[in-house]
Amino acid sequence: MKQAINIRLEKDVVQTLDEYAQELDKSRTSLIEKAIELYFDRLDEMVADKRIDNLKSGKSAVVPLEEVFKKAGIDL
Repeated sequence: MKQAINIRLEKDVVQTLDEYAQELDKSRTSLIEKAIELYFDRLDEMVADKRIDNLKSGKSAVVPLEEVFKKAGIDL
């Protein structure tokens, strides 16, 4: 289910968005949704990089799967 939100963009961004939408025969909404989806992919990479850095620096640790199962009460 889609949910409406309101955002404010610079006029030149809206103009560029409208130009692409017209050229591609798409709606503003569909282009914005696609742009956000693509940016989420980038954010996933950034989160993964941060987690790797935290492991390397000792800020977080790897927990063996067996230990996770044991704490969850799952017998292997």
